Amino acid sequence: MFSFSRRRMKLGRVKKVQLSESANGIKSPMRPPKQSNNPNVESAMLAVNHSDELESHCPPAPVINSSGNSENWMVLSVAGETPEPRFNHAATVVGNKMIVVGGESANGLLDDVQVLNFDTFSWTMASSKLYLSPSNLPLKIPSCKGHSLVSWGKKALLVGGRTDPANDKVSVWSFDTETECWSVMEAKGEIPVARSGHTVVRASSVLILFGGEDAKKKKLNDLHMFDLKSLTWLTLQCTGTRPSPRSNHIATLYDDKTLFVFGGASKSRTLNDLYSLDFETMVWSRIKIRGFHPSPRAGCCGILCGTKWYIAGGGSRKKRHAETFIYDILKSEWSVAITPLPSSITTNKGFSLVLVQHKDKDFLVAFGGCKKEPSNQVEVLIIEKNESSMGRRSTLSKSVGLMQFAKRSSSAGPASQTINGSSRSSVASAAKQNLASVIEHGSEADDRSGALSAPTSIYQFYDTRMAPLSRKNGILEVQLATALASRDTAERTLASALKSKEEMEKKFADAMKEMELLKEKLAGIELAHEEANNLSNIVHSDNVRLEHDVAFLKAVLDDTQKELHSTRGVLAGERARAFQLQVEVFHLKQRLQSMENRAPTPRKPFNV
Repeated sequence: MFSFSRRRMKLGRVKKVQLSESANGIKSPMRPPKQSNNPNVESAMLAVNHSDELESHCPPAPVINSSGNSENWMVLSVAGETPEPRFNHAATVVGNKMIVVGGESANGLLDDVQVLNFDTFSWTMASSKLYLSPSNLPLKIPSCKGHSLVSWGKKALLVGGRTDPANDKVSVWSFDTETECWSVMEAKGEIPVARSGHTVVRASSVLILFGGEDAKKKKLNDLHMFDLKSLTWLTLQCTGTRPSPRSNHIATLYDDKTLFVFGGASKSRTLNDLYSLDFETMVWSRIKIRGFHPSPRAGCCGILCGTKWYIAGGGSRKKRHAETFIYDILKSEWSVAITPLPSSITTNKGFSLVLVQHKDKDFLVAFGGCKKEPSNQVEVLIIEKNESSMGRRSTLSKSVGLMQFAKRSSSAGPASQTINGSSRSSVASAAKQNLASVIEHGSEADDRSGALSAPTSIYQFYDTRMAPLSRKNGILEVQLATALASRDTAERTLASALKSKEEMEKKFADAMKEMELLKEKLAGIELAHEEANNLSNIVHSDNVRLEHDVAFLKAVLDDTQKELHSTRGVLAGERARAFQLQVEVFHLKQRLQSMENRAPTPRKPFNV
């Protein structure tokens, strides 16, 4: 559906190993070729290794030696500055490095980036440079936990998680392992709600997100797709029996077309059910368990190796589980691979698990977690590949490399014109003899493995491959002659291009002069802009002062009006009192007048 690349691996049994340094301390990761009594094989290997010498300057690494007879997780001793103990972080592998981002420590959420180099087996802390937002403002990646981390080329993609500060929608960040810089992917489309405890798997340039828990502790079971090229989110609609809402589950993508989801925690209980989604039909289905199956668990880690899904740790609210299980996808059967010691970090809460391919081995790497206190321990579990299949692939790669070397020798360009027909035939015959010896060596290995192949058919395969190469060599010679004939035309074209270049340089000089004038005008505009800003500041301060004065005058006016109102009341009372006095005076005058009118006549004296 998504045009995914198909990748299969052949795995053998799990075997305990020790990671140690050699007697001399350090050994080059490039192994020397095996000695052979056949000189043709030696010359063929020298021809192949000639091109590999340019790529052999790799940093030294400790030697991985297989020893012991018990199968278990082993503590890996690493050098460098040990990261701060953490849990609920995320990890992924980019090239030969394990990238660890964020998590939770005893002091709170983290936002750092730790790098474990598997060539030197040493820790380093990335510089955690600031990134530029679309508005060219320097920002910092938020502290996070419960997020997902997946690799994409030379980048590590951080998806979702519980961040500080919090987001409303799922955000996608990109960490470039070469420049050690973070950048945010400006997504569009149907962006999912922010969540933690979800799962993200990558298929080519597409991310598949399922489930999780939002900021309100609500469990989710929605399915979304994010296109890394168009930066567009899309909600996927499916049919069938979909998984119940859950968080802290695990998921993996098998054969680039089937999504598996296991375990997790729902709102009320811990789960151990297993679901699959076929991307060709977009139908969910619950897988029926055959026989033994793991107990309910959440917070476990899972890694897909070929057809085997390794699941470690996890637990419920009451108990943590220590077993490392294997789910065989083809057989649809569960089995116990490892029962580690109680001190193993796979019994911790919130550890991380990645798959690392180092030399001829694959191994699982667990880091961190928390039991009583956060941990920064690293443990490994080695998974050996099938040695016979590795030998066959090594022999085939030598044959292909030899054929490529013969092809380069026969079509080396103008320098090959110095080689005459006899030298080309000698190279071809030597290559044929070397290939025959390599094929004979490979056929002996096939006899030991019970898969004998006929040399005649291999020679026919060789002839059928070399005949087209010879014809292609003749075609290349004709093309070389044509190229020499067109060389003069190219030189004339180059002369005209040089003239055009001189004209362009003159135009460029004129453009530079115009640019200087524009810079001067821009400087004047900037000065005017500064003056305008100063005037604006002055006007603003004057306005503020006037506003204060107006407010003060308004307050004084209010007080004056209050006083005037009270004075008017007093005046009205005085006027009423004066009027009353006038009335009393009037009445007194009337009484006085009436008394004067009533004055009695004088009496005569009484004489006796």
